[in-house]
Amino acid sequence: MWLLKGLAMLVLVLIGLNDAYKILAIFPTLAKSHYFVGSALVRELAEKGHEVTMISPFSTKPPAKNVNDIVTTPSSELVNGFTPNFFEMKSMYIFQTFLMLYNLGATTVNATLQSKGVQELMNSKQKFDVIICEAFAIEAFLGFSHHFHAPVVAVSTFGASGFTTRLVGSPSPPSYVPNAFLPYTDRMTLLERVHNIITETIDHILYEWYHIPMQEKLYDQYFPDPKPDFRDITKNVSLVLLNTHFSLGRPRPYAVNMIEVGGLQVNRKPKPLPADIQDFLDSAKDGAIYFSMGSNLKGVHFPVEKRNAILAVFRTLKQKILWKWEDESLPGKPDNVLIKSWFPQDDILAHPNIKLFITHGGLLSTTESVYHGVPIVGIPVFGDQPLNMALAEKAGFGKKVDLEHLDEEHFMAAVNEVLTNIKYADHMKKISDRYRNQPQTPLETAVFWVEYVARHNGAPHMKSAGQELSFIQYHNIDALAIIFAIIAIIMYALKSAFSALSSLVCDRKERYGPEKKHK
Repeated sequence: MWLLKGLAMLVLVLIGLNDAYKILAIFPTLAKSHYFVGSALVRELAEKGHEVTMISPFSTKPPAKNVNDIVTTPSSELVNGFTPNFFEMKSMYIFQTFLMLYNLGATTVNATLQSKGVQELMNSKQKFDVIICEAFAIEAFLGFSHHFHAPVVAVSTFGASGFTTRLVGSPSPPSYVPNAFLPYTDRMTLLERVHNIITETIDHILYEWYHIPMQEKLYDQYFPDPKPDFRDITKNVSLVLLNTHFSLGRPRPYAVNMIEVGGLQVNRKPKPLPADIQDFLDSAKDGAIYFSMGSNLKGVHFPVEKRNAILAVFRTLKQKILWKWEDESLPGKPDNVLIKSWFPQDDILAHPNIKLFITHGGLLSTTESVYHGVPIVGIPVFGDQPLNMALAEKAGFGKKVDLEHLDEEHFMAAVNEVLTNIKYADHMKKISDRYRNQPQTPLETAVFWVEYVARHNGAPHMKSAGQELSFIQYHNIDALAIIFAIIAIIMYALKSAFSALSSLVCDRKERYGPEKKHK
């Protein structure tokens, strides 16, 4: 009897230590790969006993216990309204890219908030303990915080960027933290630092005077009064989870409420592959190559001459190749190439016969390649892809091929270099060991901090005073202006005094003449 009582007490203690929370997760996501990050976190929270309502263009498959899906407009429809071919973004100026993302963010917010399921949720009397929201040009969603009176945990599938650092007042010194859209590492030259400062300045101006007013208009439209000022809402984020890790790139400063959880979507235990893919890889005696340009960049949109150059190189290789190709046929496809519109990328990279990953250099793909120790050849196109590939080359586990220089010669040289030079695999193994050497898995860390915010009513003790400051105050521009003004006044006063003294001396000389020297 005493044993049963002891077990009952232990169960009660464990239940008390792991309270179940009601969580609203918002991942309107501009790319399906971003959804994988959000859904991984949602599934883990649900398995811990929390009840999660998930707003996303995708439904949870297979359905998960404790997860209630609210499916919104498919992200592909929204993206195609701006650019049906993401390869065209390569020719855009960086500020055109900013504007496109801001407009796409506003379109995503509008489509999500006007959807029937979301409207029904907003009109319901539901209560939530914490709100998890993707952080990428969609600040109007922070209005859910006031609407449901719950703290917000922002999740960045993009890593640290201006979208996230502004939310918590985290420092981003432009001397060694490049803009996420620039292809620079943390070791910038003088000219690169100048370019970075100019880019950051214009980015901030566009953010404040173009993007934020659009988001504020949507906030006013969809969230009923009375409500706080929009600027106050954007400064009320409790925590930011970053899908990155310092071992993948560059160390940089963070506010205490910015937590790295890079690799949320990586399967620590690979799932079984479909039979045809498993057989294809198992029979690859000389190894295999996986080729994917991610969820937004589609292989079918490759310019014909570049596609033919890729096929010509693949035709000469002894390795087998899996190519994510979004069509039923690939003209000129060699026998050693298997095409499909979608592959279970993470589980494929876990196969021991994969020797090379040809990628666009997105953060999620880079993280998965590092975890599984597969060196890469990158063809970056837009966003953070050039930056990720610059870091990969610096770390020695990847080789970049510029899209504009993608021809048979350059592509062949890069592929053969990474396949035959053992240094790339060695460097990747070192980076992979560093990345895996963590006290908790990224999912465990993320779940802990989400529960921490819920348990401590938004954890206001973690918030930096930097969140409350304007751009001018944060960078001490007003204080420096006063200091320079004081210095200018002092210099002017000294100059005036010196001029007056000089005039007095000159007047004395004219009146009395030069003093006679005494012998």
